[in-house]
Amino acid sequence: MKDSLRQRLSTLDERIAELELRLASQEVASDMDAFRRLSREHSEIQPTVTLFREFLQAESDRRDCEDMLNDAEMRDMAESEIRGITSRIDVLETELQRSLIPRDPDDDRNLFFEIRAGTGGDESALFSGDLYRMYTRYAERRNWEVELVSHSDGEMGGFKEIIFRVIGPGAYGALKFESGTHRVQRVPATESQGRIHTSACTVAVLPESEEADEITINPADLRIDTFRASGAGGQHINKTDSAVRITHLPSGTVVECQDGRSQHKNKAQAMSVLIARLRDKQRQVAHDKEAAARRILVGSGDRSERIRTYNFPQGRMTDHRINLTLYKLDYIMDGDLQELSNALASEHQADQLAALGDL
Repeated sequence: MKDSLRQRLSTLDERIAELELRLASQEVASDMDAFRRLSREHSEIQPTVTLFREFLQAESDRRDCEDMLNDAEMRDMAESEIRGITSRIDVLETELQRSLIPRDPDDDRNLFFEIRAGTGGDESALFSGDLYRMYTRYAERRNWEVELVSHSDGEMGGFKEIIFRVIGPGAYGALKFESGTHRVQRVPATESQGRIHTSACTVAVLPESEEADEITINPADLRIDTFRASGAGGQHINKTDSAVRITHLPSGTVVECQDGRSQHKNKAQAMSVLIARLRDKQRQVAHDKEAAARRILVGSGDRSERIRTYNFPQGRMTDHRINLTLYKLDYIMDGDLQELSNALASEHQADQLAALGDL
């Protein structure tokens, strides 16, 4: 184990002892906020410290066995013990490295999904609809709820743009790698000569902010317009000015919501999307500064980067970030994304472990 890694673990071991003393003190016991904060920190680092102590004990046991190598009668048994302990030490070191990987605090959050048609005209809009169905089917498999925020229909079907919310434990953690440009290769329904066309859609996945005050918005920076919703939705939604458009003037960010029946609900939903977008911009600025240490998380973070190709004639899906090709496109388009999601998460974790190993 590298000295730098051992030092980090020793510091955590010392921190646990300090936390236990503070939690037992009368001062903290009478301050529930401090007690909860320290208890949470203790529970977060305790598993790592437990592993580290097992690691140190295993090293001590191996040294004891190595001392027995000089005894001819004990040598064979000592060598066997050393092999077993060394194997255990290797496993513990890997587990310790994994336990030190920073956990994304947004992983358990709900999210906003934004799909926009790109190059390809009507075919791109149709593919946006296919992607929407793919993600909603995946959400159904995970028992998550999907809530439509807004949409703009394509002329021949699908969507020019659609925004929806996914609600469920671990939603953002499972879908955060979907941001980027998705390319489709297939024969469009409008193609009379059977030629394969290439179209693209842009996907953005934004974690929902749990606390609105994470982003401070000056009301003077907002322009809020109401208008009559268009499209299907019944008499009420079409006869009242229930749709809401919010423009954040400093950034030029515009959010519309028109699928709710009430102006109040649409405004609240639009504000949630606006906060998520502004927060995502802040995250992207921070992400760009750390880009050298992150290769897999949404590529470079550039929304225009091609991340995946769906080739219908060959029945394959290729994720270009991890060079993964799966020949089960029908299943994937029906929401069977777990194998892909696991592969992306594993590669991301491997990159984090490699970065940790360089410390």
